[in-house]
Amino acid sequence: MFRRAPLAASGDPGVPSPPTSRSPRLAAMSPRAGLSRLAGQLGAVDVLIALAFGTFAVAEELSGGSGLPARPSPALWVAGAAATAVLVLLRRSVPFGVMSVFTAVNVIAFLAGHQAPGAWQWYTQLLFLFTLLTRVPLGSVRGVLSVVMALFFLTGLAMSETAQVAEYAVAAVMAAIAGGAGVAVRRHRLHAVRADERSELLAAQSELLAREAVAQERARIALELHDIIAHSVSVMVMQAGGVRLTLQGAHPKACETLAVIEETGRGAVEELHRMLGLLRARDTDGLTPQPSLARLADLVEQMRASGLTVTVATEGDPVPLPAGLDLSAYRIVQESLTNTLKHAGPTRATVAIAYRPHELALEILDEGPPEDRARPAAMPGGHGLIGMRERVALFRGTFTAGPVPGEGFRVRAVLPLRAR
Repeated sequence: MFRRAPLAASGDPGVPSPPTSRSPRLAAMSPRAGLSRLAGQLGAVDVLIALAFGTFAVAEELSGGSGLPARPSPALWVAGAAATAVLVLLRRSVPFGVMSVFTAVNVIAFLAGHQAPGAWQWYTQLLFLFTLLTRVPLGSVRGVLSVVMALFFLTGLAMSETAQVAEYAVAAVMAAIAGGAGVAVRRHRLHAVRADERSELLAAQSELLAREAVAQERARIALELHDIIAHSVSVMVMQAGGVRLTLQGAHPKACETLAVIEETGRGAVEELHRMLGLLRARDTDGLTPQPSLARLADLVEQMRASGLTVTVATEGDPVPLPAGLDLSAYRIVQESLTNTLKHAGPTRATVAIAYRPHELALEILDEGPPEDRARPAAMPGGHGLIGMRERVALFRGTFTAGPVPGEGFRVRAVLPLRAR
């Protein structure tokens, strides 16, 4: 068979890492750029593998091997063995070309001098077969040709005078293992690439959904605040009109100023109603009259009817709040309790409201799901935390939300009563 010699096991480093930067087109066409790209593809492991195979091949040729006739031109074979290191070094850059050149040279040598391949030639061919099948499908033209080229080596063994049936079978098994390993590595890489692509796609979709959720929540908040502003401006216009009628005839200049205020206010209200109509056209759910913390008791009763045990604790004396802030505080409590009911089921929750000199603090804490059930994963499409965070950011407050020991969940929001 081929000359036996030990060969240290060495792993193939795999697909070369892509370049980290792109050169301009003209620079990429220059010889220096080509050498730079080639150097980037050749790592230290490739160099070590090439040196190992080259050293092994030269050592076998110099020692003369065993079991085969002497080479007709020993110096030429030693030079060929040394040149093999270059092919091994380039095998990942041009795997099909390297294997084709190596096979052609050895087939010509066999036909010319009936020299059966030595151990270094066969091991090198197995390495080329493995590398090529990690790059191309087995059923492709190049994949089939790689198998054919490996068969040429087996044919050379079969026609060798020293080849035995058992040795030929062992060589065939080695070729099958090398080829199968290459196919397996390629499939593993494909699965990894597809998994990365799926992860990137899911991340992009999640980011898009988050952006859409933020836009929807901001539109809803804008609708609620525009409604409040329109109502407040309408009240101001009516009050200005009442004062004008009271002062009519006594203070002409003041009445003229109030008339201008009325006209400007009515125009502002009209524009706000146009804006509200546009926002409501996008709001498919519609809105009930805007609630406030004064209606928190009704919300608590609704949650209790749904199976949620709610306790409300108030710190400090309730004070009149700006309409927008009052509405946002109510929505935060409402969304927190809704999320508790959705994700933890019938459990206990505490709502703490603290009226402080310069801020309103809210804390909603649940005890987590009952012991006989675990807290389910967040349901897709839920954007409650996004909405709460947007409402708090509107007033430049602080917002935190997350699990606490005991499998409960806490939402904290602090809304400044004065603009910072």
